[in-house]
Amino acid sequence: MTTVILLRHGRSTANVSGVLAGRSTGVGLDDHGRAQAEKLVDRLAELPLAAVVTSPLQRCQETVAPLLAARGLEATVEDDLSEVDYGDWTGRKLGDLGKEDLWKVVQAHPSAAVFPGGEGLAAMQARAVAAIRRQAARIGAEHGDRALWVACSHGDVIKAAVADALGLHLDSFQRIVVDPCSVSVISYTPTRPFVVRVNDTGGDLSALVPKPESEESEGSADAADDPTAAAPGGPLSDTAVPEEATVGGSTGVA
Repeated sequence: MTTVILLRHGRSTANVSGVLAGRSTGVGLDDHGRAQAEKLVDRLAELPLAAVVTSPLQRCQETVAPLLAARGLEATVEDDLSEVDYGDWTGRKLGDLGKEDLWKVVQAHPSAAVFPGGEGLAAMQARAVAAIRRQAARIGAEHGDRALWVACSHGDVIKAAVADALGLHLDSFQRIVVDPCSVSVISYTPTRPFVVRVNDTGGDLSALVPKPESEESEGSADAADDPTAAAPGGPLSDTAVPEEATVGGSTGVA
């Protein structure tokens, strides 16, 4: 079992401008996003991070840069954690996209949504979940099955991974909120994943420190893979529900 901290990148210039950045080049963090990335160093200071994996896009690499510098780590770039390929929607204003017929499909039946000239949300979920599990297996083999690691990615990608871990159909993933620079935590066990945190933007993360084997609970049929006993634990964080879910997660702009 390893535990992944799914970190959404900090607030970007595209978030502020209301543009669907997708895989556009040159989209970095704004001043607020850079401050979020700096604060992340202290927020994760108590956690024994074994590895950092990141999407190849600039805004994710800028988000983890302060953390890498503070820990003396190098990130593994995972292409399959990249943003959704929104195809012809890339670079367009969200206000304009809301008038498209496909927008209703994205909101109500996302498993059927395929972006013109891009990929489908179902395909995105499949490659993202496969990438997380692949990296979890690699990191577990290198650092042990209690390894705690960070994967920096994008709003829709993280929402899709959380939905998969919760056993939810992709059509329910718009009910999940993932704000800029929030963390969502999943423990992967031999039998099933456990969702430990969702959209945590400022809480105490010390409970994520893996417990020594001597402190594990015993006597439960699920003790071997129960994260409340053998791994980081805690309830789902309370999340505010937006008036309307959007592609790309929330913008982090009040």
